[in-house]
Amino acid sequence: MKESASLKGRSLLRLDDLSDIELFHLLNLAEDFKRKKRLGIRGDSLRRKNIALIFEKSSTRTRCAFTVAARDEGGGAEYLGTHDIHFGKKESIIDTARVLGRMFDGIAFRGFKQETVEQLAKYSGIPVWNALTDDWHPTQVLADLLTIREHFGKLKGLKVVYIGDGRNNVANTLMIGCARTGMHFVDCAPAELAPPAALCQEAAAMAAERGGSVTVSTNPLQAVEDANVVYTDVWVSMGEEKKFEERLKLLRPYQINMDLMKRTGHLDDGQVIFLHCLPAFHDYHTELTQKIGPLEVTDDVFEASFSRVFDEAENRVHTIKAVMVSSLVA
Repeated sequence: MKESASLKGRSLLRLDDLSDIELFHLLNLAEDFKRKKRLGIRGDSLRRKNIALIFEKSSTRTRCAFTVAARDEGGGAEYLGTHDIHFGKKESIIDTARVLGRMFDGIAFRGFKQETVEQLAKYSGIPVWNALTDDWHPTQVLADLLTIREHFGKLKGLKVVYIGDGRNNVANTLMIGCARTGMHFVDCAPAELAPPAALCQEAAAMAAERGGSVTVSTNPLQAVEDANVVYTDVWVSMGEEKKFEERLKLLRPYQINMDLMKRTGHLDDGQVIFLHCLPAFHDYHTELTQKIGPLEVTDDVFEASFSRVFDEAENRVHTIKAVMVSSLVA
């Protein structure tokens, strides 16, 4: 029996919830939604569908992407911050899930514990989408994969190097995404911030089956050689602000600057791009960078012609739209 690409009635809690066929189906669907939007074509796939957005953590791209994606297809999105509902305080997460499941068609959750999004999926009875937890960020990496494929016309065989905090939610999910699509992924971080060994083993086995590889490095100069994608994220994730000084000392040598990008060997042939899931501390326009300068990336890299960070940000809308439509419609 031919495997279906539809996610009808299903949640997306981590990227591994998707088969290879389903993953590429979402990328293709997102690509089609993006093409139609640029032509001014709006759909009604989510007409009369109501989406609850439960956000424990602040957001620009994720919140806006879910809202715009729903409205583009005729649906509605209701933002529920922690000060708006009794979530996990006056009312249990389980009871909240059972209430919202009677009122909404889908739930996006952005917060701290992976356990929370799993409880929402278990007890709500409707599709739930992980819009970021401390462990995983699947909707972000779908947008990353779409952005990479747009530039290179393919995924398999490319080399992706993530540099910085190598055990955060984006690094974890990007590792799985690259492994599942046959890319060569390098997680480059100080030993103190290396990804979990079990995750690396799981991803390496996945990658080997698809013609790719997963490796871990502590040396950014070596890691970026022949890289097609250089990716970084903030040095301190939400909820870890007290570790700022510690991270600053650990990660200063892992800053993405133009000298490091030159080490890829691809600045002249157009075979390298820079990605960042944003927000980025790259210039002197924030209160923090006014005091201590750029952090994870310098302004010349962030603003370079090979930077695709705003394509990546836009693609959050299209990939999230694909996830919601596939889960709720077909």
